Amino acid sequence: MISRRVFLKDGAFALVSLGFAPSFLARTAFAQGRSGRAKQLIAIFQRGAVDGLSVIVPFGEGDYYRARPSIAIGRPGSGETAAIDLDGFFGFNPRLQPLKRLWDARQLAIIHACGSPDATRSHFDAQDYMETATPGVKSTSDGWLNRYLQARHDEAATPFRAVALTPQLPRMLQGGAPALALSQIGQFGIRAGQASDLVGASFEAEYAAAADRVLNGTGREAFDAIKMLKIADPAKYQPDNGADYPRGPFGQALKQIAQLTKSNVGLEVAFADLGGWDTHVNQGAAQGQLANRLDDFARSIAALVADLGDRMEDTVVLTMSEFGRAVNENGNRGTDHGHGNAMMVIGGGVKGGHVYGKWPGLAVERRYEGRDLAVTTDFRDVFGEIVVRHLGVNDPRSIFPGYAVSPSKFPGLFA
Repeated sequence: MISRRVFLKDGAFALVSLGFAPSFLARTAFAQGRSGRAKQLIAIFQRGAVDGLSVIVPFGEGDYYRARPSIAIGRPGSGETAAIDLDGFFGFNPRLQPLKRLWDARQLAIIHACGSPDATRSHFDAQDYMETATPGVKSTSDGWLNRYLQARHDEAATPFRAVALTPQLPRMLQGGAPALALSQIGQFGIRAGQASDLVGASFEAEYAAAADRVLNGTGREAFDAIKMLKIADPAKYQPDNGADYPRGPFGQALKQIAQLTKSNVGLEVAFADLGGWDTHVNQGAAQGQLANRLDDFARSIAALVADLGDRMEDTVVLTMSEFGRAVNENGNRGTDHGHGNAMMVIGGGVKGGHVYGKWPGLAVERRYEGRDLAVTTDFRDVFGEIVVRHLGVNDPRSIFPGYAVSPSKFPGLFA
């Protein structure tokens, strides 16, 4: 049985490493009374390499249809399974219909032919490069969002400044700055190992009192933070503005992000992911496995935006995937690993209703290595613009080591 002294020592270290700053509850209460809200970023990773060409469909390009005789999304006006026209050249997959109102309201922007300059088609490497924002460098120890948290060190930060609604902390948030991974916010708390609930409860009281003396109040505030989340019972949470979240893990993760946001616990950076995009076989078009994934994806994001309401004026939702898929469909009516892809950026401050980036074309001679959508916008330029123009970092060099972030290379997502 672990001794109380050892547990206190280890526990104290855990609390400090999680960044439980003294008096954070008082500061949070003060922050709630300020006239302006802090900026927030919600990052969403589509793990598995989503087929951007069937998500943001270049229906104005004939080579798209020649390359995909059985899985192409039809041109607008060709039936219920046709693309939803956005600008006369690009269209939404019809399963993205829930996001169309955001496009029409100019709150949603798209960056196409976007991605990494690295040529890898390895899921593991490409995800790592995107999460660390150091393409081709495997030795990077921290994620780009964690470096952002370090660059914008905030003495008034709460324990919930950066939260991933995932079982494990993603690479994007790993590093020296505090960040939490929570599968269910209602289950966040101090666990007493093999001890019973009764022992755990009594020990919690003793531990909190001891930690209060040793850490000058930090321990007590940690337990107060836990109680705050327990009071905000997810089972009793009622979304606003008619938001209807899908009941799957992704929809529920976004629902909890909205709950944390509206609980005013100091959430600044949130993360969620959704897998199942590796469609080598029977990908489908407006129906099938890709379409089903897009349905969950679109309805979940639409619910989040509706639920947050006017808080979206200070929030950006960023979607990403490690790389796109080959232009040609394969012999299994699917698509193989590719290169360029599409990202979406949603928020009140976004210059939406526009597809950003230089379109390279899909003719064979214009493809990357003769097979893939070429990358014309480095994903770091998208991240960089969000960091500078939304989150307000004046000098982003420490966030993107080895890369010259310059406004001249920004897509132009913000006014």
